[in-house]
Amino acid sequence: MASIALLNPPRQKALKRNPLAQPFLKWAGGKRQLLSEIRKYIPKQFKRYFEPFIGGGAVLFDLQPKYGFVNDANKELINLYSVIKCTPDELIEHARKHRNTEDYFYDLRSQDREKGFKKLSDVQRASRIIFLNKTCYNGLFRVNSQGQFNVPFGNYTNPVIVDEVVIRAVSRYLNEAQITLTNCDFEAAVAGATKGDFVYLDPPYDPISDTSSFTGYSLGNFGKDEQERLKKVCDDLTKRKCKVIQSNSATDFIRGLYSDKRYTLIEVEANRNINSIATGRGKISELLILNNYVNE
Repeated sequence: MASIALLNPPRQKALKRNPLAQPFLKWAGGKRQLLSEIRKYIPKQFKRYFEPFIGGGAVLFDLQPKYGFVNDANKELINLYSVIKCTPDELIEHARKHRNTEDYFYDLRSQDREKGFKKLSDVQRASRIIFLNKTCYNGLFRVNSQGQFNVPFGNYTNPVIVDEVVIRAVSRYLNEAQITLTNCDFEAAVAGATKGDFVYLDPPYDPISDTSSFTGYSLGNFGKDEQERLKKVCDDLTKRKCKVIQSNSATDFIRGLYSDKRYTLIEVEANRNINSIATGRGKISELLILNNYVNE
């Protein structure tokens, strides 16, 4: 699904911000607790907003741009955004029917391993993702190499499966703003970005160790080859005079990739509480990577 660019869009004129429009999923690597740092470097002026790795959408909902292109390679995630935008009432009604029991959880989790999964409606698939995210262990969204959800049951007493107020606020924002939702490769998702547009990139992080990779939480394998391809995309966006900010891990590999004079590296400290291994949680160093057009 390709992005459709607006012809000669005006510079961003902020909508009336709705604080209730906020992330509706718990997401590994989510940026909610880093927003105070990211806000410091958001361009003061830009035309359109592009986010090719939307995930939980913390930056999108904090910024709430008027013109945006939102993408993710995860088809089920983008389907959820689309359902919230177009049919929030049906989603809320269906999600209320879920039961927080272990047997029910595993029955629903197993659906993506069955032939009938493709026959589920968009609303049913979206409702399933919300339920699994809210009731699985530690709120993970993780899939195996076949793209099948594989996080165990969380056994929480009374989880909030569907937050009606938040879902309606997100739906209202996505409809009031001109937000295009796509499910494609990150390079294709920013193909229409031009001079003065702002691109925020939050890819699967380069792992700081063999056991700390977030790449298992997304479809496909985002290894060093993909990080290098992402660098080439950033270079191309910079040539187009787009304003680019990227979040990534503070590894030697990432520092080396972005060591040229077109980029500024800013180290920030983040709390990472979503990890299947308790010893893998806690404060870690991350990077904000800014190109030279961010401050123009």
